[in-house]
Amino acid sequence: MASLSLLLIFVSVLFVIGCLLTPVAARLGAPFLLLFLCIGMLMGEDGLGGIRFDDFPLAYEIGSVALALILFAGGLDTDRKTLKLAAAPAFVLSIGGVVATSAIVGIVIYMFFSISLAESLLLGAVVGSTDAAATFLLLGQRNIKLKHDLSETLMVEAGINDPMAIFLTITMVAIVDNNLPFTIPTLVSFLPELVMQLGLGLLLGGIGGFIASVLINRVKMPVGLFAPFATAAALLIFGTTAIFGGSGFLAVFIGGVVLRDRMAHQMERVRQFHDGLSWISQIVLFLMLGMLVAPRDLLDHIALGLGVAVVLMFIARPVATVLCLAPFRIGWRQQAFVGWVGLRGAVPIFLAIIPVISPGPVGSGFFDVVFVVVIASLFVQGWTISLVARWLGLIAEPEDGPELPLGKAKD
Repeated sequence: MASLSLLLIFVSVLFVIGCLLTPVAARLGAPFLLLFLCIGMLMGEDGLGGIRFDDFPLAYEIGSVALALILFAGGLDTDRKTLKLAAAPAFVLSIGGVVATSAIVGIVIYMFFSISLAESLLLGAVVGSTDAAATFLLLGQRNIKLKHDLSETLMVEAGINDPMAIFLTITMVAIVDNNLPFTIPTLVSFLPELVMQLGLGLLLGGIGGFIASVLINRVKMPVGLFAPFATAAALLIFGTTAIFGGSGFLAVFIGGVVLRDRMAHQMERVRQFHDGLSWISQIVLFLMLGMLVAPRDLLDHIALGLGVAVVLMFIARPVATVLCLAPFRIGWRQQAFVGWVGLRGAVPIFLAIIPVISPGPVGSGFFDVVFVVVIASLFVQGWTISLVARWLGLIAEPEDGPELPLGKAKD
């Protein structure tokens, strides 16, 4: 009992400290999530806390649930009008953009570092998607209002591109672990899995969101149960879709969008509840991921990590963005901004756990490399998001209110 009490006290203190430091981070312009990564590292085995946490399988399970709740909250904050406005470019970015980014990173890293092509492409796949949590939070933290439906495009892309990154990561892990030949027939053999994941994710997410909305609208339950019911429905959608071989992350995002569109009452109460739950999930996720890394081990992988980050930020993401958005006749300023705001956060670190816990040759050093990439992305891109938007003339209106410390995480 005493150990449980001490654990609760420790976790609560970390949470309170992080929340209290949030206004400081906002004033400095620092990404909120970077703050909790640093707190997690301080509490780890090399920091002041001295806590040894290296259970990668447990971290993966906790991370899956946390990410599902974050994406569900993102779906609840995405109305049907927004989805329609941004559907076409966001869908192309979420599929073609992730593939192009992953391929460019992998090929360049293979050319300049002593890493096999398969492992280089695996590294590209892990860092290939933008992070919904980082995107939602930073736009909200800066209180940025963008022109030309850019916010909608970024939000929808960040919400639906994780399944593609997960598929590419699992595919490359299978190729690396089994030493499969990296050929077109090998890649084609994985396509049915992709179709099933995306198809089932869309189908079961839509059905799950519809059923949840019907039950909420028709069953007379206490007002206080609406939000917990929605949470349970989200986790049910996520788990059921995963069991059937679909993308639970895509399903839970779509389920949130459908529930928001069809829920007749108490929608704002449900959204506020899940906004807070999303904050908690993100804090837990980043604290845990920070504790999972040993800072002394990062020193051995800084060169490769920074190399990947440079290729990702200045070559791969911008090129992939131009290739994907050019057919939509989107202006160069918008393309430049979308290319720059390819934020990496918890998702790449979370995906880096997959090859580490697999039985193949990839070790924990891979995780450290990805961690360096995320830190660099949050520092460079996260710190300059409002500056670049203002420089490109994409701010819709002046930010006349204070930056949001712990308010709306997603707008």
